[in-house]
Amino acid sequence: MTTTTDFTVLRDALGPLKDRERVAERLLESSAKHSFDPDTELDWDAPFEPDKWFWPPELVSLYGTPLWRRMSEEQRLLLARHEAAALSSLGIWFEIILIQLLTRHIYDKSLTSAHVGYALTEIADECRHSKMFARMIRKAGVPEYPVSWTHHNLARLFKTFSTTPGSFTATLLGEEVLDWMQRLTFPDERVQPLVRGVTRIHVVEEARHVRYAREELRRQMAVAPRWKAELTRLSAGQAARVFSVAFVNPEVYANVGLDRQEALAQARQSAHRRDVMRAGAKRLTDFLDDIGVLRGVGRTLWRDSGLLA
Repeated sequence: MTTTTDFTVLRDALGPLKDRERVAERLLESSAKHSFDPDTELDWDAPFEPDKWFWPPELVSLYGTPLWRRMSEEQRLLLARHEAAALSSLGIWFEIILIQLLTRHIYDKSLTSAHVGYALTEIADECRHSKMFARMIRKAGVPEYPVSWTHHNLARLFKTFSTTPGSFTATLLGEEVLDWMQRLTFPDERVQPLVRGVTRIHVVEEARHVRYAREELRRQMAVAPRWKAELTRLSAGQAARVFSVAFVNPEVYANVGLDRQEALAQARQSAHRRDVMRAGAKRLTDFLDDIGVLRGVGRTLWRDSGLLA
């Protein structure tokens, strides 16, 4: 059990905790000013430009590999199109998990608090994002790419039994790596205008979600009993391993005419890809390290995931 002395030590190590209601009130104000309706904000009727990418080439899983060098420009563009759909599918899967985790988090809290009010606002954001991603997949004329049966059902267990700090750690894991990639995407003029518009909306609204999750996770780790902190470290490490694998859907390779096993092997062996994933996770791993999540066996699992050097 965490004692008063333990809490004081943790609080001093983590720095001052911000007032939960004030954080939520500021986020609600920002939501009122900077929220978007993708159905009206984006031009869904405009045709795609034939020479533009659906994802920056440097972020495509095979970029820089021997197989990439053998591919034609047309096939590279097609792979980027399918990988954009795969990442959108991954995003929808993750948003649905997040909605359930947020609902669990607020179930026993004051229904009139700003903290709960912002959680409900974020849930509404995630519903719009999921619909936006699905519409983009349909518009691109490519398949949806669900995660594997194993990952789908591991997530079912996680969202049922996760600790509260574990839930917010997983939330940040799903949000921050993709957010880093999208911040590179929306200003990139090589990318399709619709894709840039989708990523811009997601980045603006997701910044609030990251702030909410970070503040709550910092608060939760400051008061968590030892067993809960240890379980959070383990579950977060395992989530990182699942996430890093799920980030590449091997079905995209077969659908663009590549040998699935060869392509998957080259993506996994790619030093460039490894650097991309670590760069995307660095801001998050630095934060998790600061608040005591990356310790013990959990840290080893994060290293195994490839997201932590």
